Amino acid sequence: MNEECGVFGVINVKNASEVMYYGLHALQHRGQEGCGIVTTDHKEFYSLKGEGLVSDIFNESNLSTLQGDTAIGHVRYSTSGGGGIENVQPFLFRHHTGDFGLCHNGNVVNSKELRRFLEIQGSIFQSTSDTEIFAHLIKKDTQTNRREAIKSALNRLEGAFAFLALSRDKLYIMRDKNSLRPLSLGRLNGGYVVSSETCAFEIVGAEFIRDINPGEILIININGEVTSDSYAKKTYPNMCAMEYIYFSRPDSDIEGINVHTSRKEAGRILARQSPVDADVIVFVPDSSTSAALGFSEEMNIPLEMGLVKNKYVGRTFIQPSQAMREKGVKMKLSPVRSIVEGKRVCLIDDSIVRGTTSKRIIDLLRDCGATEVHMRIASPPITNPCFYGVDTSTYEELICARHTVEEVREMINADTLSFLSPEGVLKSCNRTKMCLSCFTGKYPTYIYQDLKDANKDGKF
Repeated sequence: MNEECGVFGVINVKNASEVMYYGLHALQHRGQEGCGIVTTDHKEFYSLKGEGLVSDIFNESNLSTLQGDTAIGHVRYSTSGGGGIENVQPFLFRHHTGDFGLCHNGNVVNSKELRRFLEIQGSIFQSTSDTEIFAHLIKKDTQTNRREAIKSALNRLEGAFAFLALSRDKLYIMRDKNSLRPLSLGRLNGGYVVSSETCAFEIVGAEFIRDINPGEILIININGEVTSDSYAKKTYPNMCAMEYIYFSRPDSDIEGINVHTSRKEAGRILARQSPVDADVIVFVPDSSTSAALGFSEEMNIPLEMGLVKNKYVGRTFIQPSQAMREKGVKMKLSPVRSIVEGKRVCLIDDSIVRGTTSKRIIDLLRDCGATEVHMRIASPPITNPCFYGVDTSTYEELICARHTVEEVREMINADTLSFLSPEGVLKSCNRTKMCLSCFTGKYPTYIYQDLKDANKDGKF
């Protein structure tokens, strides 16, 4: 499972591109397909982006060409928008009313309808990204000032989004009214930084100030003046549960809750809900480590590193035979025979999506002599697609959408299988409300799935 993107912004900080490099590096887990930076010295804009990791695209030499004390940056994993260099952000738009940069984390669920409407009105698109749609909506409004045009455009978007927009003299920070994606503000050397996750603040040495509120537009100018406005009449605390369960780094805090702490508590709750008689607890590295620690402490069963992850393996190519495919799995995860042989193993993971990886891991453990393998999942069964920027957009991809828990258990070759309840997720995050749509099918927004409902005459 992959999340779509991460964004980072800097204003009024010397050598903004260098700060941006470290900020994006801290957010690399949110997207490895492409990255980019746009800076301004308040006279000109400078842009550099490419396909690949932050450390592959940027170096000391080309960072020096990105002049200015104000910047926005982006790391990308493509979902609905597709890949390719034309979709790597931030985008830099040239316009007679003023040039501006723009980047986005999330997914606009009515993007097809909006694109159709804009094309009928004469807009021509250079990418397939939702972000470009937002730019066209802003520039279609020529009757009001930029802030009001942005507010009007935001009110036409449905879905999950955290936008950063950069003009010559201002940084605009925007979060969707459902607060589905995290976005936080920090202070650094007399200026400000903004990030998808607070872990980046620690890396660059910034001090956390606060989260951006749902439906908020925060504007910071080059004089350091901060203005807060809202585009939404109603807002909702619908933070995506998967941010806590899987996507975010354990050293990040999301709306006041530390990710590691919430995952560890999820493991404790899972142990109380689904205890197991086992000799050893083994976690699937790395996102299930915290949950396994909580499970182990609650059950009083030793936690061991029964699986070792090879951190230097990238994508494995499609292999021509089953034997070669199995070797590809072993390249990424290797079981430790001395830990699992002759043992009843309880395997902890954060989620099951397609089920293929779970089966291969369980088979590896059995091949190394595990007498039993009991699987415990620190999230509920994923039975519904996500339309908010996660690459699970069809029911066919989800094993739990098509099979019962018992059927899944048999398919992955586990002795027992249990999942954390939705109530357990809420409790572990110390929340009463959040987006659990991939578990419950109850979406916080209307879901647009195709163009058949788009108005053919362009009246939207």
